[in-house]
Amino acid sequence: MKYLVIAAFVAIIGSLATALVYMMRGGSSTEEDGTPRKNHMARALAFRVGFSILLFLVVLISYLMGWIQPTGLPLRG
Repeated sequence: MKYLVIAAFVAIIGSLATALVYMMRGGSSTEEDGTPRKNHMARALAFRVGFSILLFLVVLISYLMGWIQPTGLPLRG
């Protein structure tokens, strides 16, 4: 489970970096040859949001099924 979460975070950060690259390129809404440019930045951000929701649901379901247990810091008493 630990490796799944790490891989998901890497995918989320990678998608965010991809959106940053597309945003920094900027420019007009058409390519040089006159064809309309696809909205790559919005697609990358939508992937990031969808993947974040999927990761949250996987962790929640894993907790409810008993596959993972919380290991937080012990409370001082």
